Amino acid sequence: MERSLESPLFTKQVVKAMQTLYPEELADKAWDNVGLLQENINPASGTVSPRVLLTNDLTIRVAEEAIKKQASVIVSYHPFIFRGLKSVTLGDPQQRIVLRLAQHNIAVYSPHTAADAVLGGVNDWLVSILQKLCVAGEVTVVQPIKGGPTMPQGFEGAGYGRRVQLTYETDLESILQVYCMELGMKHVMVSRPKTGGPVTHISSVAVCAGSGYEVLKDTDADLIVTGEMSHHNALRLKMLGKSVLTVFHSNSERGFLKQVLQPQLQARLKKENQAAEVLVSDEDEDPFEIWEAEELVGV
Repeated sequence: MERSLESPLFTKQVVKAMQTLYPEELADKAWDNVGLLQENINPASGTVSPRVLLTNDLTIRVAEEAIKKQASVIVSYHPFIFRGLKSVTLGDPQQRIVLRLAQHNIAVYSPHTAADAVLGGVNDWLVSILQKLCVAGEVTVVQPIKGGPTMPQGFEGAGYGRRVQLTYETDLESILQVYCMELGMKHVMVSRPKTGGPVTHISSVAVCAGSGYEVLKDTDADLIVTGEMSHHNALRLKMLGKSVLTVFHSNSERGFLKQVLQPQLQARLKKENQAAEVLVSDEDEDPFEIWEAEELVGV
């Protein structure tokens, strides 16, 4: 008789906790792929390790890290499966991850735009960095830029992107400094209009993690803060008199895992399982590096 397959209790606890913190109804499902993307099964004997590994991107190195650290669930902010798979082979990196995780009975959950939209989520974390620049009362209004689908009860006011109004103007350089410091970056990319003076004044800021142009393109904010933006989109905003700060795609998201998601998820899981442990990946990193041309051999 064929054994009945079931997901482990700990995996169910992780999925429940994530759906409670970041309801999947908040995600932009017109294009996004959120939820439990790869399931694991309850072992015939014994239980799975009550350990979660958080990552921004699920790469082969992160998958191997999860195996080494004996995690039974990976929570990957970005979905590692976006479109239907027509094969599962070792030659394709994404499909190789699927095989390795299945081999070691590891599940994968992704919140992505649900974590962006929720109040207190990724975009509000980006706003909190800006607030470290300000003394009490300087940030007067923080509101979503783009509404999402019908909000579940208790999550009214959620949405994509955030617009921040300051009580008085500050200079662009001060905002750049606080984002560089908090994100651990020595270099950022900036576009700003030619104002005729040495100082660019900012009284309002719009933020969106990742590739935020589609959310931010029509905002009236003076400064746009996002992870990445194409040449032509940045050029359009510059001609409209707006400044743009890009910090690389995953740098606009990764700090949220350690500062917000890890303590949130661990506290919720420990209510049901005192042995639960939530780790943040050491292997997860942005694919891009910035090299100093003067330091290259032969230059």
